[in-house]
Amino acid sequence: MPDAMIQHSVLFLTLLIHIARGQVSYSIPEEMAKGSMVGNIAQDLGLDLQRLKSGKARLFARDNTEYIELNRNTGLLLIREKMDRESLCAKTTPCALHLQMILDNPMELYTITIEITDINDNAPSFQKKDFRFEISESAVAGAGFMLGGAFDPDVGTNGLQSYSLKPTDKFRLELHSQEDGSKNVEMILQRPLDRETQSSFTLLLEAFDGGDPVLSGTVQIHITVLDINDNAPVFAQRVYKTTITENALKDTVLTVVSASDADEGSNSVVTYYISDTMASNVADMFLVNAKTGELILNGLVDYEKVSHYELNIQAKDQGGLSNACKVIIDVLDINDNSPNIQILSSSHSVTEGSKSGTVVAMLNVDDLDSGVNGQVRCFISEDIPFAITSQSSSFFSVQTEQELDRERESEYNISVICTDEGVPALSSSVSLRVQISDVNDNAPVFEKTNYEACVVENNTPGVSIFSVKASDADWNQNARVSYILEDSTVNGVSVSSYVSVQPDSGVITAMRSFDYETLKHFHFRVKAQDGGSPPLSSNVTVKITIQDQNDNAPQVLYPVQTGGSVVAEIVPRAADVGYLVTKVVAVDVDSGQNAWLSYKLQKATDRALFEVGLQNGEIRTVRQVTDKDAVKQKLTVVVEDNGQPSRSAVVSINVAVADSFPEVLSEFTDFTHEKQYNDNLTFYLVLALAAVSFLFITCVVVIISVKIYRWRQSRFLFQSNLPVIPYYPPHYADTGVTGTLPHGYNYEVCMTTDSRKSDCKFSTLGGQSVLVVDPSFTETMQHTIKKNNSIDGLGSTELQKPPNSDWRFPPNQRPGPSGQHRFHTLQQRWTPYEKSRAGVRPDEAGAGAGVIAGTGPWPNPPTEAEQLQALMAAANASEATATLGPRYNLQYGPEYRQNVYIPGSTATLTANPQQQVPQQALPPPQALPPAEVPKAAQTPASKKKPTKKDKK
Repeated sequence: MPDAMIQHSVLFLTLLIHIARGQVSYSIPEEMAKGSMVGNIAQDLGLDLQRLKSGKARLFARDNTEYIELNRNTGLLLIREKMDRESLCAKTTPCALHLQMILDNPMELYTITIEITDINDNAPSFQKKDFRFEISESAVAGAGFMLGGAFDPDVGTNGLQSYSLKPTDKFRLELHSQEDGSKNVEMILQRPLDRETQSSFTLLLEAFDGGDPVLSGTVQIHITVLDINDNAPVFAQRVYKTTITENALKDTVLTVVSASDADEGSNSVVTYYISDTMASNVADMFLVNAKTGELILNGLVDYEKVSHYELNIQAKDQGGLSNACKVIIDVLDINDNSPNIQILSSSHSVTEGSKSGTVVAMLNVDDLDSGVNGQVRCFISEDIPFAITSQSSSFFSVQTEQELDRERESEYNISVICTDEGVPALSSSVSLRVQISDVNDNAPVFEKTNYEACVVENNTPGVSIFSVKASDADWNQNARVSYILEDSTVNGVSVSSYVSVQPDSGVITAMRSFDYETLKHFHFRVKAQDGGSPPLSSNVTVKITIQDQNDNAPQVLYPVQTGGSVVAEIVPRAADVGYLVTKVVAVDVDSGQNAWLSYKLQKATDRALFEVGLQNGEIRTVRQVTDKDAVKQKLTVVVEDNGQPSRSAVVSINVAVADSFPEVLSEFTDFTHEKQYNDNLTFYLVLALAAVSFLFITCVVVIISVKIYRWRQSRFLFQSNLPVIPYYPPHYADTGVTGTLPHGYNYEVCMTTDSRKSDCKFSTLGGQSVLVVDPSFTETMQHTIKKNNSIDGLGSTELQKPPNSDWRFPPNQRPGPSGQHRFHTLQQRWTPYEKSRAGVRPDEAGAGAGVIAGTGPWPNPPTEAEQLQALMAAANASEATATLGPRYNLQYGPEYRQNVYIPGSTATLTANPQQQVPQQALPPPQALPPAEVPKAAQTPASKKKPTKKDKK
């Protein structure tokens, strides 16, 4: 809609700028029917119909209301929607629609004005349905009452013109003009009203318009004449008489006084009250209802005190006018005292079975009246086994008439009524509550003479089956029932192992899981015993039926499934359709529908060849057997029961389609092997998986353990703050050794504090002191040497000085034992430079106390090649000694008997203190020959006799 308005606005502005304008006017009455013609716009504007079509003539209205439509084919303006002038313009005159007709190609704009004339289609109406006025009868003539005016939506002569009022004997109309041209109507009273003559009026006010025909509207005026107080109240009687019995109840209505007033409304409302001239004791004894005039007793009257009363009662209206009357009251003497009952003694409980005549209560009865009104008689109102007897005129006793039974009635409410002989007789009553105490005289009684229950087999032990219920007519402890399972046997086993009974509730619980196939039902007895003394009991027989459950799968009886041999059914190739191959026979130990069996063919080598009977299990041929059919046919038949859920069994049947036995035998030789293979395949797979998993876990644990062990050994040997200082003081002693090695040489080894963790052993062989190192320790030392060399290589640039080339010895001149001394095995740990030099360097501070330092330069740690050469030399020496014997000795090596330097250590080997001499300087260093890389150590398996060349 907004887009259309914008389009029309733009088009309209364009027309204003470029197009010449034309104008035409029409006048039509309102309420014209839809489709009525307004005018021929084409003819009036002198336009051709073709121009209307080609120019797409259309109408445009500013308010977008489409009351008028244009027919391009005829050029007529038609009524599209019925128009109501009052809705469009209200009171505005003239009322017109302003339209524009727009043409395109070229654009033209024409203005169309359509005037809508009024018709008399609306009658005058009043805003109210009726007018109501209340006018007092004392109103004077000339009083005015404004009524307002009627409304007519039409205009001109069709609008509101005049009013009329009927009847006109009491009132007249006056019209008052307003500024907007409307007129108000006022009703004027012409003469006074009399309520007693006429209490109400109904007038008719009518309004007329000036149309043709004339339309009118009416409204009713209801007038009520109000009364004024001009009459006093008048009593119906001047004197009222009444009687009252003594001891009448308070608020008893004695009589009703009545006065009337001829006035109406509030002037006729009468109020009653007792005159102020009465004595206060009399005025306080009675009350009068101010609205109804009822005379009410406000106290207690006694004939013996006052027997006669006189009252003055006044009636007054709202205007203050009043009148009075007299009321005379006589008091009557009556039997106004009822017997008074007092309980002297009573028993609250009586034991059932007590003898007849047992006294349960004693009463004293008195009546304050005299004469006949004071004579009293007592009785028991209900038919109960109790009686009342009188021992004197005022004493009574209540006693039993027969033996009592608590189970028939546990307690009695005894109502004793005593009446006098007055007229009317007065009576009093008292209630005695007597409870019957219980004795154990009733045994428990079961609700049924016998019980039967069902339980589904395979139940959960401890499940509740059902409950037995017994009731005892006694009370309290005597009625407390306990349930006991009587001892009996079921199939030679105590029934208590099958079921148990809750002592308090009687719930029977299964103690085991039942099997229908083993036990279908059993009986036992339950005893109900009360808590009395002595206790009473009764018993009942209970039958438990076991319901079958589909818990057993079908069992195939034929064909028999054997593990080793192959059984095959032979079908000749000449077998016809329906040939009986074999029959599957199966049974189900369940019962009912759980044992109904059905047979289905699950798998078959050729499904189109065989079928199995659904109910009988017979396997028959479906078609004619041909030569193309395989000799070996394997059928899998499923036997399924009808239980919920169903269970099934599977049987495999081997069928041979052949005419001769050798042909059958050749085809079924591999059945047994295949079956055994399939049966054991799963077991072998599981076993292999378990073995692989175990081996993997074991390897991981071993590897981790070895890593941890090596790491700990390397820490023990590597992380030491002190150097290893071998100390070799020579001891010269003659031993009984024969051969060319006459002397034994003793060595003392000094190690660090951590060295105790190494496996060093000292042994003496043939009087010689020999240092023997455990092979494991040797391997550890070698591993440590390699690690220390790698560490030395990394840290040598910062912690170690450059190698000193002055201290070099050829392999045959290195420090070691001199003379005829024998090395069996010697492994020495090379300590890193930075750890062996923990103290002050010898070349800076000199030798320590007790050590004679050399004058030559301090040797640097040997290289890895030097270490390996030393180890090989020691090994060769030991091997040579063991091989050659006394013929081979180390006499070609230089002797350093006084001081021996240990490469890689700060220790200096010296002779005994008694033999110490000043240390001579070392000879100048000589050029070292090229070092030979030693060969790898030989293993026992690869060891061979060394040649002379190898020994040299």
